[in-house]
Amino acid sequence: MSIEVHIEWQGTTHLVGRLHTTSRSTAVSFEYATEWLARADAFAIDPTVLPLQRGAHHSAFLWGVMQDCGPDRWGRVLIERAVRKQVLERKPYQDIDYVLALDDATRIGALRFRTSETGPFFAAGAGKIPPLVKLAALLNATDAVHSETETAADLRYLLGQGSPLGGARPKSVVLLSNVRLGIAKFPKPDDVRDIAAGEILALTLARKAGICVAEHRLVAVGGRNVSVITRFDRAGSQRIPFISAHSLLGVSAGESGAYTLLADGIRQCGHDITRDLYELWRRLVFSLLASNCDDHLRNHAFLMREPGRWALSPAYDLNPVPEIDRSQMPKTPISEDYDASGIAATLAVAQRFALKQPQAKTILREVIAAIDSWRAAGRQLRLKAATLDSYSTAFDHPLLDEARKLV
Repeated sequence: MSIEVHIEWQGTTHLVGRLHTTSRSTAVSFEYATEWLARADAFAIDPTVLPLQRGAHHSAFLWGVMQDCGPDRWGRVLIERAVRKQVLERKPYQDIDYVLALDDATRIGALRFRTSETGPFFAAGAGKIPPLVKLAALLNATDAVHSETETAADLRYLLGQGSPLGGARPKSVVLLSNVRLGIAKFPKPDDVRDIAAGEILALTLARKAGICVAEHRLVAVGGRNVSVITRFDRAGSQRIPFISAHSLLGVSAGESGAYTLLADGIRQCGHDITRDLYELWRRLVFSLLASNCDDHLRNHAFLMREPGRWALSPAYDLNPVPEIDRSQMPKTPISEDYDASGIAATLAVAQRFALKQPQAKTILREVIAAIDSWRAAGRQLRLKAATLDSYSTAFDHPLLDEARKLV
């Protein structure tokens, strides 16, 4: 199968190349279009594994930048259930099939796909994104999926809502009151704590710590909390090219990368390099002190701000994890020395982020001050005392004592 790959850039959609797949294997090939290569502002859609050059690129699997705009684990569950209930006719055999099953209007990033010059972009949805006031109906549909009692109507409702940023938790794209897109992240029936409240608290503290975070709010729906995160891959109606840190580094499946390697990636491909290096180190310190243990390279992303130059996206998916649940969570290593841990090790690599020790310690003090305010911030968010207590070991732990001694 031959698929046209388009990209929206500054409000206009351009043919960027052609993707070729076969039903007999996962192997794919991609070649930039001649007209794209001829543009003065042409750029590589993936600077690491798809450099801007003539000729075909070959891979045993679909490239990360294209997987980035596909479904997460939750989305794959929906697609597979929809095939079984005959809501979708095309059974997904390859990663690209999952990508093409998503609604084009709400797909993450700026890539678009179709099979002919005059055909519609996959998948051509009805464009009916549910408004924020429909959260209760969406929550009911996600509950049905978890209990395996969902109807075809539930799946149609959820499948039309695009590809939120990675993860396994139930979520949906929603239309906000200012006509912007948001991601609503729902509780699961088997949650042992209020995950949405923890995420919004962490984002609130991160902003206090000087980190650029995605706009966020906590919404109560039938006595349960839903976190709503504003999509940052849109500027009004315009799409912004997006790539995960995992894809920017060209990390293979099963590899975890490292914050220092991500700093190197910023030096090679960054837009405002010094600013983003400082910001990345601040996020590293915050993740350690806020027990943000679900901290992997798909939870970091970049947006294109000028042709070929990528800037750190606002922080998202910050989830504080109490001590009892920490051991099983993935975590991006501090450096290539995968045994390095703790604040001392983080200070030791500060120079890789263009920071001198006095600058690094100033940032560390600012992050500590924000973390120390976690209970007050939680009360301002009107979180229940029991909810705050459930997160106490995420924000009050021995690593904070180590950090205080080092500044």
